[in-house]
Amino acid sequence: MSDPTTEELGPLFPKDEHNLKLESNVHPTDWENPKAEGKYNMAVIGAGTAGLVASSIAAGLGGKVALIERHLLGGDCLNVGCVPSKAIVAAAHAAASVRDAGELGINVPDGVTADFGYAMERMRKLRADISPHDSAARFRDLGMDVFLGDAKFTGPSTVEVDGQTLHFKKAVIATGARASAPPIDGLDGVEYLTNETLFSLTELPKRFGIVGAGPIGCEMAQSFARLGSEVTLFESERGVLTKEDKEAGEIVYESLKKDGVNILCCGKDLKLTKTEGTGVRCVVNSHGEKHDIEVDRLLIAAGRAPNVEGLGMEDAGVEYHKRGVTVNDKLQTTNKDIYAAGDICSPYQFTHAADFMARNVVRNALFGGRAKTSKLVIPWVTYTDPEVAHVGILASEINENDHDTYRVDMEKVDRALLEGTTKGFVKIHTLKGKDKIVAATIVAKNAGDMISQVSQAMALRIGLGKIGGTISPYPTQGEAIRKAGDLYGRTRLTPTVAKWMKKWLAFARR
Repeated sequence: MSDPTTEELGPLFPKDEHNLKLESNVHPTDWENPKAEGKYNMAVIGAGTAGLVASSIAAGLGGKVALIERHLLGGDCLNVGCVPSKAIVAAAHAAASVRDAGELGINVPDGVTADFGYAMERMRKLRADISPHDSAARFRDLGMDVFLGDAKFTGPSTVEVDGQTLHFKKAVIATGARASAPPIDGLDGVEYLTNETLFSLTELPKRFGIVGAGPIGCEMAQSFARLGSEVTLFESERGVLTKEDKEAGEIVYESLKKDGVNILCCGKDLKLTKTEGTGVRCVVNSHGEKHDIEVDRLLIAAGRAPNVEGLGMEDAGVEYHKRGVTVNDKLQTTNKDIYAAGDICSPYQFTHAADFMARNVVRNALFGGRAKTSKLVIPWVTYTDPEVAHVGILASEINENDHDTYRVDMEKVDRALLEGTTKGFVKIHTLKGKDKIVAATIVAKNAGDMISQVSQAMALRIGLGKIGGTISPYPTQGEAIRKAGDLYGRTRLTPTVAKWMKKWLAFARR
C-alpha cells in the first residue's frame, strides 16, 4: 500500500478494520443527535480530554449535560497525540534494545530490521481498542446528551448545533488547539505532515525531514531513526529541547546523534521546494555552512493554534485572542457563565493538565468554588530515550541567588549502572536556604514515572528533607530522588551541630 498525499491523510486513514472501529466509536456515521429539551446545567463544546472530563463529572453528579463535538471524540490525545505517538515510541525502544543487546552480552543475528507497517498497524489496533472509553455511546450511557456537529454561540446563554438551539446555565469551551506551521519560505508549495497526519503513514520514509526540535520533533526524530529512516532534524535555535534544562537538552542531543539523527540546529533561512511525489528539497544555513538535503517526507513539528474560529464567541461576550480564550484564575471567561479548559486557554498543553483544569471548572461553575489554576502542580515529560521530565518553575527562572540545587547523576545510582542507562540526572531545586521544592528536572530511562514523587511532594508541601527520610526500595532508579534528599539533609549539618555530634560520639565511646 502506498501512502496517500497530504490532502488525503487524516486520523482515519487507512480505512482498515482498526480505523473503522475507531470511527464507529468516536464519530459514528449513523449517530442521531438527541432532541434538545429544557435547559442544560452545563453545555460542553469539545470532546477532547478537558471536555470529556468536565462533562462526565457534571453528569455523574446529576447534572443535565450536553456534550458537543464536531470531529472525533477523544481529541488529539486519543487520535493524533499521546496514544499513537507512544505506541510508535514503544516500537522504536524495542528496536534500539535489539540493536544494543550486545552491550549486555546478548547476541542478535545481523540483518534484524523493524517492520514499520506492522508497528503502525499495531498502533491503530491499540488506539481502536482504547477508543470505547472515549466513545459517543459511552458518554450517552453516562446520562448526557451527545451532539455531533459544529457548535456556535447565538447569545450569552445559548448555543446552536445541527439546527437546534441549546439553552444552558453554564458552558465550557474545550475546543483545544491544532498543529500550525511557522512561516517558512516555500512551505505553501510542498506537501508536509503534522501530528494530525503523521500517524496515517503505512510506509517508512527512507529520508525523513523534521522541522522543530521540541518534544514532538525530538520524539519522532529518534523513533523514526530507530525504525530505519534517515532523519534530518531542522531547528532554528541552538540545540534541542531549548525550553528545558540546558544539560537535559545536551543529553538528548547526544542520544539523538547516537541514533543517527542528522541535527541541523541554529538553522537560518530554511527554504523548501517540491521534488518528485511527496518529496521536499530543504536548503538551510547551519553554523555558517549551507546544507542542501532532499527528503521523502517532511514533518512540521513546530507551532500550535487554538481552535477559536467559527464559535460565535463574540455573540456570547467571550473575549479571545491569537493564543486562545481569555480566562481568569478560575478559568472563567469574560462571560461569567462560560468557562474554558485545556489547550484552548492554557500554556500547559498536556492531557493531564486539561484533565485537572476540567475538574476545577466543574467545582467553580456548578458549585461556586474558588479552585485556582495557578495552584495546580503540573509536570511534563518528553518521551525520548532518555526521558526528560520537569515540574515547577521553568529552567530559565532558576538561579543560584534565589535557589539551591541538589543534583544526583544517574551514573551514581546502582540500578542505572546495572541496566546500562547512566546518561541522566536528578536535579531538585529549593528556595534558597529553605526546604521548599520549587522545581525538578529528571533525565532518566523512566523519568516520566519518577517525576510524580516530586510532583506529589510539591502539591502536598512536603520538603526535600522528608523525601530524604523516605525509604526507597533498592535497587531502583527512583532511589536517585531519595539521594537528592540526603544531599539536602547534609546541608543541615551546620558547623555547630557537627562539633556537638563529634563530642557526643567521643563521649559514647568511653
